[in-house]
Amino acid sequence: MQLLIMRHGEAGWHTLDQERELTEHGRLAVAEVAAQIAESPWRPKLIWSSPYVRARQTAAIVSEILNCPVEEKLFITPDDDPGACLDALIEQHESPLMVVSHMPLVGGLATLLVDAHRRGIPFMTAQAVALEMPVVGPGCADLKAQFLP
Repeated sequence: MQLLIMRHGEAGWHTLDQERELTEHGRLAVAEVAAQIAESPWRPKLIWSSPYVRARQTAAIVSEILNCPVEEKLFITPDDDPGACLDALIEQHESPLMVVSHMPLVGGLATLLVDAHRRGIPFMTAQAVALEMPVVGPGCADLKAQFLP
C-alpha cells in the first residue's frame, strides 16, 4: 500500500478548535504541496479527511488539484488514537491513499507505521510524507518522499 499523510494548512484562530479555517497563506501552501504531489508518482486515488474545518478545506484544495474524491473520517481528529486509523488502513484497498489530519495524529501515525511506536514526529503545516508498505502494520512502512511548502 502507498500512503500519503498530510497535515492541514496553516489555520487561523477560533474559539472552537473544530471551526478553525485556513489562512490565505495556509491555502497557498496546501496548493503548492498538492502541485508537487501532482508531479510525483504518489497521486492518491482517494483522500481521507478529518471532519474539522481546516482539514476539510485542505482536502478540498488537494482534491481539486489532484482530481480525486474525499471521504470524511471521524477517527482522524487531532487527539484520536493512531491505532484506530491503522485498523481502518488494514481494511482499505484503495492505494495510493492520502490522510489529511492534524498534529499530533499525523506524527503519531507516521511513526507507528515506520518505527512501530507512537511518540510522533513533528509535521509542519501543509507538509506531506509518502510511505510505502508491503503490508499494513506497525513498523512496516518505508518513508519514500516528503513534500514541503
